[in-house]
Amino acid sequence: MTGLQQLAGKTAVVTGGSGGIGSAVVRALQEAGAVATSLDLSPPPASDIPWLSCDVRSDESVGTAVQQFFTQNGRLDLVIHAAGISREAVVWKLTVEDWDMIQAVNLRGAFLLLRHAIPLMRQGTGGRVVLIGSINGSRGKFGTSAYSASKAGLLGLAKSVARETGRFGISVNVIEPGWVRTPLTEALPVAAREAAEAESLLGSVLEVSDVADAVLFLCGPGASRITGQILRVDAGQFLGGGT
Repeated sequence: MTGLQQLAGKTAVVTGGSGGIGSAVVRALQEAGAVATSLDLSPPPASDIPWLSCDVRSDESVGTAVQQFFTQNGRLDLVIHAAGISREAVVWKLTVEDWDMIQAVNLRGAFLLLRHAIPLMRQGTGGRVVLIGSINGSRGKFGTSAYSASKAGLLGLAKSVARETGRFGISVNVIEPGWVRTPLTEALPVAAREAAEAESLLGSVLEVSDVADAVLFLCGPGASRITGQILRVDAGQFLGGGT
């Protein structure tokens, strides 16, 4: 097996796999030899990325999509939750509807994914779960109370589920990216990106490939003894933003 085929024979689902980060993760998994499918409300921009319709807010929708993938492929080894949304407002101006929507996608979606995926993963010889968090889940950020709270929730979820699934050979970890260059972030005010760059100790923001490479590491042979951990991939933004 070559380094490029380190995940040959593995199968993977990626929620939010039609977005900027998610589609990069699906592509990286495919290039490493895995059979990877996007679970999302809409198909990926690239027609050669497999897709199953899935609303991560819905228990029925997640259950149906995960079971359909398992039926098609006969196994489930790698589970990545990359679905995520944000609405920015100071907490006294944040609507209840926006708060609920963010929790539903970012945190409830992760719970529903694990709820349905882990029983299927247990039918194999182990597996890897990777949740895409954010440095703001650990440090907070002005105007992102709902988003930061949802990402902080992923940390508690991952650590608890890591305790529950370790005996089955299933690891659970969180990646905390800093600012990632995607079509959505590129549409934000330039000042926001410049502030992120100023915080970065390495002087630049992330590309989606940086996050995808971290997912590959946690899914690969080099991370076989890592579980319940946070991998901060942020070009030093977390430290650079400290006071």
